Amino acid sequence: MPENIIEVKNVKKEFRTLKKKAGLKASLATLLSRKYKVIRALNGVSFEIKEGEFVGMIGPNGAGKSTMIKILTGILTPSSGKVTAMGLVPYESRQKYAQNVGVVFGQRTQLWWDLPVKDTFDLLRHIYSVPMDVYKENMKRFTEVLELDKYLHQPVRKLSLGERMRCDLAASLLHNPKIVFLDEPTIGLDVEAKFRIREFLKEQNRNGMTIILTTHDMGDIEELCPRTIIIDKGGIIYDGLTSKFRERVATQRALIVDFKEPSPKKIVLPSGAKIVNREGDRAVIGINIRKTTVAAVIKHVLSRYGVDDIATQEPSIEETIRKIYSEGI
Repeated sequence: MPENIIEVKNVKKEFRTLKKKAGLKASLATLLSRKYKVIRALNGVSFEIKEGEFVGMIGPNGAGKSTMIKILTGILTPSSGKVTAMGLVPYESRQKYAQNVGVVFGQRTQLWWDLPVKDTFDLLRHIYSVPMDVYKENMKRFTEVLELDKYLHQPVRKLSLGERMRCDLAASLLHNPKIVFLDEPTIGLDVEAKFRIREFLKEQNRNGMTIILTTHDMGDIEELCPRTIIIDKGGIIYDGLTSKFRERVATQRALIVDFKEPSPKKIVLPSGAKIVNREGDRAVIGINIRKTTVAAVIKHVLSRYGVDDIATQEPSIEETIRKIYSEGI
């Protein structure tokens, strides 16, 4: 059984900000008498991540997820609590820790702007002391999967967003990190670029890499992350299977039924189910799963009417996330 590679125990993080009123007079008064307010970004967060997991970490803006990622990467120190990763405390052993992690920020780049991409890779090889044979092997694999050969000799400033993101991913993985943190890695990308990056990340995870992903693109979460941690108001409101949190929140399901001709003029349904749309021989049936089950409605329809086809329709993950943010879980 895989061991924990990351352990977060009762982590709290507070920031002090200066209370300042508008206007010159108020600004001068602040110089003489400073007052601060305390903002608690994290309020006792605890979780564990096992080696080889692919975990999505999501939450509304201001929820605390970015603060948590910065603590996990060693950028910030918590006010209290403790974080260990690979047996190290990230914010206490930054240099040693950095040798074993990769970080990709979708809106920032670690590539040198005016240098050809290949020169950046060469510099990173020296910074991380990557053996030449490992470097060549990784470059060959990344170039094939991400199709980097067209960009290697171009200055970074001439790359499109999608091209740069492919190169940033490769740059973050050149030293074979054990843990990779991804922040919005597919932001602003077209469908083809997203597909390539998602397939690449799946392959890295299958090879044993532990990946933590933060994103507002729910397609990334659904496609890549078997487990999701949802942070809101500084605390964890859900930690479990991505497939399960939708079931816990969503109260509505839908059935799409194509009736045999001639379709019934009136469709009688059990309590908890109703017709929400009907066009010709097709009907969309809304089901309140707190009052009945999808299976019960299917059985009812099939026992009374001739049906050519019947399919269930799950609520989208975007709808579920919006519901969690607005109503909780």
